[in-house]
Amino acid sequence: MSLSLIGIILVQLYWVNSSLKNNDEQFRYHIQGILDKVTNKLEEQEADEFYKIYVKAKDSLGGNPNRNDLVPFYVQEDGSRRKPIIYSDNVTREDYSDVFFDKNRVDNFVRRKSGSKASAGQEGSAVKKTGADDRERWFDFQLAGFLKDYREYNPPEKWVSRDKVERIIRNELEQNEVHTPFEFAIYRNQMPTKIKSDNLKYDPDPGSLLHHNVFTDSDGASAYVLVISFPEKKVFLFTQLVGITSLSIIFTLIIIIAYLSAINQLIKQKQISEIKTDFINNMTHEFKTPIATINLALDAIKSPKIFDDKEKVQRYLQMIRDENKRMHAQVENVLQISKLEKKELEIVKEQADIHDILDIAIEHVNLIIEASHGSLTRHMDAQRTTVLLNDVHFTNVLVNILDNAIKYSPDEPVIEVATENVKDFVLIKIKDNGLGMSKNVQKKIFEKFYREHTGDLHNVKGHGLGLAYVKRIVEDHNCHIYVESEKGKGSTFIIKMPLIN
Repeated sequence: MSLSLIGIILVQLYWVNSSLKNNDEQFRYHIQGILDKVTNKLEEQEADEFYKIYVKAKDSLGGNPNRNDLVPFYVQEDGSRRKPIIYSDNVTREDYSDVFFDKNRVDNFVRRKSGSKASAGQEGSAVKKTGADDRERWFDFQLAGFLKDYREYNPPEKWVSRDKVERIIRNELEQNEVHTPFEFAIYRNQMPTKIKSDNLKYDPDPGSLLHHNVFTDSDGASAYVLVISFPEKKVFLFTQLVGITSLSIIFTLIIIIAYLSAINQLIKQKQISEIKTDFINNMTHEFKTPIATINLALDAIKSPKIFDDKEKVQRYLQMIRDENKRMHAQVENVLQISKLEKKELEIVKEQADIHDILDIAIEHVNLIIEASHGSLTRHMDAQRTTVLLNDVHFTNVLVNILDNAIKYSPDEPVIEVATENVKDFVLIKIKDNGLGMSKNVQKKIFEKFYREHTGDLHNVKGHGLGLAYVKRIVEDHNCHIYVESEKGKGSTFIIKMPLIN
């Protein structure tokens, strides 16, 4: 059972860990798709900014400008002029001198360049199959060169703000139901630009930052990289597993509770078995002595010498009667406990003085104390002593406690009986100088049939019913009983009893 339980817990932990890893991979794939959309929007905005300059140059020059013509419009008054690098192709400008830019063609170029790889591949295949439109190729080549020049003189921080980039990213994340804080930055040649959130930190874990090229050229290369990180990514991923993980934890806890309950029941059964064995041994011992005494008395009465001696016959008959009463009393104790548990024992309570009940109980054990050469002292300090009780059963309670104080005193018993008032209660304390009890024994002494496990040792007679009976009667009187004890230093039984006006 233990190995199976450990195995179940390990499997659950493995499953949760695997689920987190799978969620992390799906999350990264999902974010890459979101970043693709973000870069598309940034490139579309870049194309818009370029087209504004292109239109301005066209109006100023009175015709379609070439790449060199646009450079002054890029740098304006305060910029430094650098000669742009003009790329060539197997298709020359002279072949298609009527190529010019308009807004729709620029937008189509950006969408075509920023589209998915699959669609780009399909489009490329289609172009190859149809024989490639040279005019469109020339336009794409020219526009790619124009945009390259534009980026040389107009880095993104000149025409787009950090707040706008953040807003674009946040909108895309919310549309895709990714509700977790993020940090971002645009890097140029591995150096951060001004488009950067305040709390983006370098993390040595390479998997903590997600990258995506932005402002790519016709070959897919770019000096710019959009970087994004999620400081609370682990929390976000775990929240997606909370439902199923909670169910898993609940069912695992149920299994653990059932397992612990089974172990507890096994331990209790073992204790009950030990108590049962002790009870049978003690009851056998308790009945063996009176039965042997009765048999000896009967054998003696049968003897002719004793039969004619009426005095001895009466003495032996009294012995038989006493031993029979002793066995009957033991059986009656068992029956009374059973009736108390089934609520069948009717206990009628009447007003009484607790000091009078204590005096009656002490009289019952006085002869036994004297025979043991012991002593009993009284400290009746309670001023209010009127209580509601059943005199017969409560006397039995006190006699049982006093009898235990005598039996468990290894030498001459020294017993103290005291009473005192505490608020609306009277406390009855019975202290002895006996063997005392450990903390573990103190918790169990009021259980039915419990005796401190001694095997077949019967130096102290009993069958574990006396204090169980005491506990039941005391509780039926709405009282509390508890014990203070230390091994080798005696015990003090305390009964807390409510007073009546």
